[in-house]
Amino acid sequence: MKKYITFLQKFKWLIAIGLPIIVFALATNLKHLQMDGSYRIWFGEESKTLKDYDDFRSTFGNDDAVVISFRDKDGIFNKKALQSIDNITQALWQMKYVARVDSITNYQYVHANPEEPDDIVVEDFIQNIQEATPEYLANRKDIATNDPLVVDGFISRDGTTTMISARLTPKVNDDSDKSMEIMELVNEILKPEIEQTGYKYWLNGGPPLNKAFVSVAMDDSIFVPIVIIASMLLLFLLFRRVSGALIPIGVVTFTFLVVWTIQILLGYKLNNFTINIPVFIVAIGIADAVHVYSVWILHRREGMGNNQAVIESLKKNFLPIFLTSLTTAIGFATLTISKVVPVFTLGVATASGAILAFIISVVWMPAVLLLLKKEFKAKIIEQTKAKKPIGYGKFIVAHDKKIALITTVIFSILAVGLFQVKVDSNTIRYFDKNVEIRKSTEFLMENITGPMAYEIVVDSGVKDGIKNPKFMQTVEMFYQEFQEEFPDVRHLSSLMDTIKRFNKVVNNQEEIPDNQNLIAQYLLLYSLSLPQGMEINDKMDIKEQKLRITGQVNIVDTSKDLEMINYVNEWWSKTPYTASVQGQTAMFAYMQKDVTDTLIYSLSLAILLVSLVMLMIFKRIKILWVFILPNLLPVVLVVGLMGWIGITIDIGVAIAGAIIIGVAVDDTIHFLVKYFDARKRGLSMEDTFDEVLRYAGKAILFTTIILTIAFSLFAFSSFTPNQNFGVVTAFALVVAFVVDMLLLPALLSMVDKR
Repeated sequence: MKKYITFLQKFKWLIAIGLPIIVFALATNLKHLQMDGSYRIWFGEESKTLKDYDDFRSTFGNDDAVVISFRDKDGIFNKKALQSIDNITQALWQMKYVARVDSITNYQYVHANPEEPDDIVVEDFIQNIQEATPEYLANRKDIATNDPLVVDGFISRDGTTTMISARLTPKVNDDSDKSMEIMELVNEILKPEIEQTGYKYWLNGGPPLNKAFVSVAMDDSIFVPIVIIASMLLLFLLFRRVSGALIPIGVVTFTFLVVWTIQILLGYKLNNFTINIPVFIVAIGIADAVHVYSVWILHRREGMGNNQAVIESLKKNFLPIFLTSLTTAIGFATLTISKVVPVFTLGVATASGAILAFIISVVWMPAVLLLLKKEFKAKIIEQTKAKKPIGYGKFIVAHDKKIALITTVIFSILAVGLFQVKVDSNTIRYFDKNVEIRKSTEFLMENITGPMAYEIVVDSGVKDGIKNPKFMQTVEMFYQEFQEEFPDVRHLSSLMDTIKRFNKVVNNQEEIPDNQNLIAQYLLLYSLSLPQGMEINDKMDIKEQKLRITGQVNIVDTSKDLEMINYVNEWWSKTPYTASVQGQTAMFAYMQKDVTDTLIYSLSLAILLVSLVMLMIFKRIKILWVFILPNLLPVVLVVGLMGWIGITIDIGVAIAGAIIIGVAVDDTIHFLVKYFDARKRGLSMEDTFDEVLRYAGKAILFTTIILTIAFSLFAFSSFTPNQNFGVVTAFALVVAFVVDMLLLPALLSMVDKR
């Protein structure tokens, strides 16, 4: 340590100035920072879910679309509403990146020719809008609101609300996310319509969702300067010195600039979690800096010379902050086992941040402190020396059993909530209720149909198998039983509906014909009658072996999604055919397992590794449980609280688990290192706890206050996982402080008495 201090004293100016220059030079790469809100960022390139989805798209085309919906309280079957629908439909057809547009105006209506009853006509449902008579519009409304092919699909049952769906080209977002560009083009189309009609147009689908991810992330970036400024103010209030505010903030600022630069150099783009890396770095780095600074300023206020105060601070803190940085890095690194890519990248960033924060705290920070030569006033020195112990140690030793009993009862009540916790990774519920995409989706669900799409691919097993009457009859049976079992399935559509419609027109029977050749003729006639761009190759594969069924489903818990998906798989497994559920809704439902695994495995691994580190540090296997319990309790209790108040486990909470372990163990290690050091020097139990409070308690309190306030700010986010993360983490840190300052010493006192 002497050689190291000598090195710092010799090169203090070079370190104090040189390190910031290096950091800011690296930070020039931040101009290449990019934000990605695409669904693809949630899955690794080797993800089976992503590969299956890409296979689906290569066979059936894209399921991603921009959906525009609006409501006319007097009904959409009037010239103004229908003209607006037609204008938007025609403009979307011409728009870049759009492969197909479907609306009530260009819906391909299959019916018999009134003049030639033997002729089947396939044509746009609404024609010559401006010349339409009231009788014609009333007729169209009557047909549409009683047509199972479009009601709860394109229009509402009462005929007041409709939607236009613009399906995107198959590989539009493969190279880079085009959502922002697509939304600009859509808004250009809607702008004149809004001015002319006064309607409120609601936007749903992939591009609006991706834009919402980006917009919310950019809005949340405001928390970074707020957290830094708030931390500076708190540090100034706590230490009452400008250096006490600026130096610790310098440590975390240099750390997150380097971490962000590393992210760019590794080719990562920012997402809704990594955009808040600076806040996580504040959580990681501020504790190291505060411990170093608080011990330094304590000795300076006692009259110790500056150089000696720096030496004493490093002696008391080097080992504990090294160990806490190691355990914090371990806690964050366990996130890298997650298959959810944003969580993985956050784990890489924060684990490296823990190591960097340690290096900067023990290299740059002491060098800067060595430059602060200004002596403290004699009055301050006398007041500091005159301070007496507050009786903390005496209180703990006298009431250790009561403390253990009371905390056990309180914690047991909270822990009961563990049995009521649910997991939910529904993408729409990732957004607060005041976010436009959430309101748009709920508008669609309340007024027309289910906004979430299931793409069910049924394999007949043989070429031309979808034309088999038995196969089509099985599809029809599936429709009926699936919707009876799950009322949240609002609408199902496939070529089976078209075949039934043709048979109704030809034979006046809306059922599947028993003749395979007749089914083939219906499909051929239908495909030949369709205008360009409205072909049926997105409804079946090229071999006509696989059929695509699209289900419109309400917003439900991910557990319900998985239940419905499992039902589909099991239902078709009892038939001669097989089925799988694809599409983005299913992809995010499948991700629930990854979210749950992240929480369970990262927590388990973090606890195991931290336990091993604790064992290696303190070499006391018999009382290892005393060391581990204070770090495990905050997680258990916070998840229990979630069960009581109804917060579901999502990605934010899954991340919080490892972070809570990583940060909470810092306080425990600082407490234990100073505790065992005092006991080795022969101090009584009461004096030991007083010394721990003197050299660690204040820093632990300061960091808890700073981090609790910093994380609490996330409660104001519009991104629900960030809200949950902030609330959960802030509560857990308060619990960790109480546990470390009350339960931990009480347990140590009880064990020591034995």
